[in-house]
Amino acid sequence: MEPTLIWILVSVLGGFVLALLLGRGLVPALRALKAGQSIREVGPKWHQGKSGTPTMGGIVFILSSLLCIVTGWHAMRETGDYKHLLVLALALMFGLIGFADDFIKVKKKRNLGLTGLQKLVLQVLAACLFLAGMHFTNALTYDLYIPFVREPLVHIPPLVYLALSVFIIVGCVNAVNLTDGIDGLATGVTLPVMLFFTLVSMTAKQWGLATFPATLVGALGGFLFYNFYPAKTFMGDTGSLYLGGAVCGLAYALDMPLVLLFVGLIYIIETLSDILQVSYFKLTHGKRIFKMAPIHHHFEMCGWSEKKIWVVFVSVTVVMCVIAWFGVRIWF
Repeated sequence: MEPTLIWILVSVLGGFVLALLLGRGLVPALRALKAGQSIREVGPKWHQGKSGTPTMGGIVFILSSLLCIVTGWHAMRETGDYKHLLVLALALMFGLIGFADDFIKVKKKRNLGLTGLQKLVLQVLAACLFLAGMHFTNALTYDLYIPFVREPLVHIPPLVYLALSVFIIVGCVNAVNLTDGIDGLATGVTLPVMLFFTLVSMTAKQWGLATFPATLVGALGGFLFYNFYPAKTFMGDTGSLYLGGAVCGLAYALDMPLVLLFVGLIYIIETLSDILQVSYFKLTHGKRIFKMAPIHHHFEMCGWSEKKIWVVFVSVTVVMCVIAWFGVRIWF
């Protein structure tokens, strides 16, 4: 077995074990600190029973994913490819924004943390810093690869590409955040996405980069023991924004942002359902398309259990990741 493949396996297994061990200590600590989630009164009434469940549990898989710094060191030293560190930096920046939001919510015992404007400014800044790092390390090509199409769209003006990229990154990160609405959903949906990026990175021979999503595959698997229904802890904005940054960062590090339309279909549907609901409500002065948005709450109101929603949404993501795989394999 090649040493590089061994490091990928170590990343997966190590991330899983670390998440299990960290969760055993962190969840009781968060409970002792009274870092409980405040539940929105406008949400499903049965969610009120979750009030007080420790939030910021995403720290578990964030700390576990730092293992990629160690497992990716060999490949980084051999190839001089630092992209996995840039992706990790993007995820950490968004994770810190989420942590600040969660901390304010916990400290002030309310469901609102940072203001919308504060979040937007910080998120745009994080996206710009990441893209600047990619640019100055020559990791951005400014070519747009389209799944199932062999030749990319070339000669896209850099400023146009960068502006569009900031919009995509911020939008996608917040879409992942919206998906984190029921126990284990964002965790379960993101796990196959990380597996997809691991396999693509390995196929592209970007072994250092592959260690980051591989570590998250294991870490998210371990975190599910604490986050699956009934959740012992929520990942909070700390975790969901971190995962959003990881998803976007990997798409750009592999030069395939449009693959997010496939692997991130659930994220997109969640966001569109929320936008449609709010827009229709305002246009019709009170009418609704869905019983509640985002759409996972609609299915809850229709009588679906949280477990059923989890299975269906994760299954859709697995299918879309398989389709995406066939769409990008022509580039390698």
